[in-house]
Amino acid sequence: QVEVVESGGGWVQPGGSLRLSCAASGSFSTLGGMGWYRQAPGKERELVATISSAGSTKYTDSAKGRFTISRDNAKNQVNLQMNSLKPEDTAVYYCNAQYLIRFRVYEAWGQGTQVTVSS
Repeated sequence: QVEVVESGGGWVQPGGSLRLSCAASGSFSTLGGMGWYRQAPGKERELVATISSAGSTKYTDSAKGRFTISRDNAKNQVNLQMNSLKPEDTAVYYCNAQYLIRFRVYEAWGQGTQVTVSS
């Protein structure tokens, strides 16, 4: 079983910054792509940013230029640095991790961490 745990959410004023972290632990042979998703009240969960095991990144348009995703493979950890935050970034942010066990791909989700941007 693989566990994914997020940390770093909270409240921040518009224009501020937050850093989210996520660590994966458990039994797996290889950790694959990791990413951050978010879900605002009344909306569907959406992709924010992903990073492959080799370090290739993808961002949703609204995150480009403001958010930076990075990972530490030695720690099975992925981070999301969020700058210039806007009220519309308010959501529960979820970490996703893909992993391999015996050549099959699985994925695990964290419980989510609340990010609130308001004055």
